[in-house]
Amino acid sequence: MVGTESFGNFDLASAAIWMFWIFFAVLVYYLQTENMREGYPLENDHGGAAPNQGPFPVPKDKTFLLPHGRGSLTVPSGQHGDREGLALEPTSKTAGSPFIPTGNPMADGVGPASWAPRRDVPELDAHGLPKIKPMSALPDFKISGGRDPRGKAVVAGDGEVVGRVIDMWVDVPEQMVRFVTVDLNPEGSGQTRLIPINFCKIRGDRVTVRSIYSGNFAGVPTHRGSDQITLLEEEKIMAYYGGGTLYADPARLETQL
Repeated sequence: MVGTESFGNFDLASAAIWMFWIFFAVLVYYLQTENMREGYPLENDHGGAAPNQGPFPVPKDKTFLLPHGRGSLTVPSGQHGDREGLALEPTSKTAGSPFIPTGNPMADGVGPASWAPRRDVPELDAHGLPKIKPMSALPDFKISGGRDPRGKAVVAGDGEVVGRVIDMWVDVPEQMVRFVTVDLNPEGSGQTRLIPINFCKIRGDRVTVRSIYSGNFAGVPTHRGSDQITLLEEEKIMAYYGGGTLYADPARLETQL
C-alpha cells in the first residue's frame, strides 16, 4: 500500500529525469575537455598565455600509441609547438590586429603561404605503406577517364612555358591524383617540382597553373624521396602555391574590383 513502505513515496519519474540531466552534464564536460587536447592552452598574438582559457580546464595528458611503429604522442603537452621566428610584425599593439610580412612571404611561409609543422613522415594506409606514390611506380594504375597530363607543357600564370609534365602522384587507397611532376627543363635536367592537382587546369595541349608565375617555380619546396612524400613536404608545397595566389605578383596585393 502506498505510503506504508519506505520506497512507496519515491518519485521514480523525478529520479529518472535528474539522472538524465546529471549524465548529460557529465557528458558535456567530458566531451568539451577531450576536445581541448589540440590547440590548448590558448595563446595571444604575441605567444603568451591567453587570459581567457574558457570555462573548462585543460585535460590531463593522454598518451596515444601510434600505429606501424611510429612511437607515441602525448597531448596536450606533447603537441607540436608553433613555428618560431616568423617574418611577421603586427600592424598595431591592439589584440587582434593583422600581421604583415617583413620578408618574402612565399619563401618564409607566412600569411596565405603559411604551413603547419606536420610530421616529416609519409602518410600511411591501413597496411602501413605510403599512401601517395608516383604513377610510374604503380604498374597496375592507368588513366581510365579524362585527359592525361603527361607530356603536356606547363604554362605559368604569366603565360610562360616552364616545362612539361612527366609523371603523376596518386593517392593509392583513394585512387585519386594528388600531384603532377613538372620537369623544369624540357630536355630533362632532372630539376623537377610537384604541382598540386587542384592548382592545375588540364587542357587539350597544356597544363596551366595560374597561382604562381614562371619565376616562382624554382622556389617551390622540394621533396626528398623519389617514390614518397611526407606530410610536412605536402604542407609546404600546397602552402607555396596557395600563397602565390596573392604574393606571386605585387599587383595581386592591390584592391580588386
